[in-house]
Amino acid sequence: MKQYKYKVNEAEYDVTIKSIVGNKAQVEVNGIPFEVDMQGSSLVEENLPTVAATDEAAPAAAPAAPAAEAAPAAPAAGPGAGAPVKAPLPGVVTAIPVKVGQAVKKGDTVLVLEAMKMENNITAEADGTVTGVCVAPGDSVMEGTVLLTIG
Repeated sequence: MKQYKYKVNEAEYDVTIKSIVGNKAQVEVNGIPFEVDMQGSSLVEENLPTVAATDEAAPAAAPAAPAAEAAPAAPAAGPGAGAPVKAPLPGVVTAIPVKVGQAVKKGDTVLVLEAMKMENNITAEADGTVTGVCVAPGDSVMEGTVLLTIG
């Protein structure tokens, strides 16, 4: 298991490469697990560069770059306990009208996502409290990216 810290466009990413089998890597980006399909790479765990975790941006390591692309959402406060609210489509986060600790009701707008020049209100699926915010305004997200959690 190798750990790296990256800073991309002022967004910090903690990347842990748990395993590599063939062209599939099991990685965790800011606490969120991903399976990354590495294209054009023949890396194995033993050949991963060793980089000390620092506050400075680490040099780019080949397997971590796809992980950063797979999870472009930069955490504002990080994931919390509870049900994740995921992006229903790819887009850009334009507004987050809720804060960690704020109570929300089912149907309340918790995030605004711009996709194809349209603003889409992302709503709470249940009553609860916002326990974590995983993205920031301006972040590009892919479908299925965890935006925030409601507990």
